[in-house]
Amino acid sequence: MRLPVCGHGLGTAPTLRVPILLTLVLLVVAPAFLAGSLAAAPSEEKVPPIVVATYEGVINPVTAEYLHDALALAESLQAQAAVIQLDTPGGLDTSMRLIIRDISGSPFPVVVYVWPSGGRAASAGVFITLAAQVAVMTPGTNIGAAHPVAMGGGEMDKTMKEKVENDAVAYIKSIAQQRGRNAKWAEDAVRKSVSVTENEALELKIIDLVAKDLPSLLDSLDGREVAMGAKTVVLRTKGAAVREFPIGWRLEMLKALSDPNIAYILMTVGTIGILAELYNPGAILPGVVGAISLILAFYSFQSLPVNYAGVLLMLLGIVLFILEVSVTSYGVLALGGVASMILGSLMLFKAEAPFLKVSWAVILPVVTLATAFSLLVVGMGVRAMRGRPVTGQEGMVGLVGVARSDFSPHGQLLVRGELWDATSSEPLKTGDLAEVVRVEGLKLHVKPASNKERG
Repeated sequence: MRLPVCGHGLGTAPTLRVPILLTLVLLVVAPAFLAGSLAAAPSEEKVPPIVVATYEGVINPVTAEYLHDALALAESLQAQAAVIQLDTPGGLDTSMRLIIRDISGSPFPVVVYVWPSGGRAASAGVFITLAAQVAVMTPGTNIGAAHPVAMGGGEMDKTMKEKVENDAVAYIKSIAQQRGRNAKWAEDAVRKSVSVTENEALELKIIDLVAKDLPSLLDSLDGREVAMGAKTVVLRTKGAAVREFPIGWRLEMLKALSDPNIAYILMTVGTIGILAELYNPGAILPGVVGAISLILAFYSFQSLPVNYAGVLLMLLGIVLFILEVSVTSYGVLALGGVASMILGSLMLFKAEAPFLKVSWAVILPVVTLATAFSLLVVGMGVRAMRGRPVTGQEGMVGLVGVARSDFSPHGQLLVRGELWDATSSEPLKTGDLAEVVRVEGLKLHVKPASNKERG
């Protein structure tokens, strides 16, 4: 018996519908799942990096350029924050203000971390630390002593001191109030040069945190809310990549040139080199070294409080050394040169801050070597210029030869193995000695010379 065709179709329908329903479900659910995954992907992206810049030394134009480049790198990397590890005794007001302007204009939080242990944020470093959105210190550091000093190479009178001090006070109070820090202490740091440790700074609300190292700092910053103008930024530093920004060889070299001891040595070497070249024309090397040294010294002077009275005294000292070679003074000029160079060295950089003065450990060796070099090299040049020529017609004058014929008044004279036509002012016989007094073309003018060695 044959079954109806429709009965067969009804019997198999459930087995056919299952794959079709699964396909429809996959077609509908899969795009939604993928869309959800893509939407969730940004939340799983890597945390924005942290840029770390480390600077140790005096605040100067090199510092300003380095930190400006560090913040520019952080902005290009879309970093969530930049950390400046700072250890400074202070420095130039103009460079400090440039750094603070960059920090204040940063679109991301800037953390100034006084580091390492034993380091400090003094003078200009106080201003920079207070200007940071987050101020941190490591154990064993201190902050303070922000009293302004004369940076122009001269003494400030009472009125000028008051003006400079009041300007610094107004500036640091403005910075402290903007960041919600202790403005009274900030004023005392300028007027009274007070200084405190990291724990005292935390209690006085000068800084925000104390962290023993960079990893601890990043852990402490995680989840911290930082006010950035009208908005608030929440830091997510846990697990963030750290991008170190080294200072680079060019800025490292310029930083070294800004050291007053290096500037002092360069100026001394440059001056002696130029003078040695003038007294020994054609030596070339002293002139090249001197010119390069002087140019580098001038670069150094633009970032240092140069006292030009000190520069003139140093130049006078070197001139006195040269005069000692050419003038018989029985050592008086040399002693005057030493005294002038030492006084000039002490006056070269007029500033109260010790990091802007030339060290005695540098002054004494440089003055000693400058004295010896000037007397030796320039003395050799002076003696060479005073010496009798030994070549050409001028070299013939003063030589003694032997008469090869009787002079009446003309004859022939043997000098240096050469036979010359000569004229004598007095009679000469064959075999007599005669001294050359002058040369005219190819003829010698001679006179009797019985007591001189033969030429």
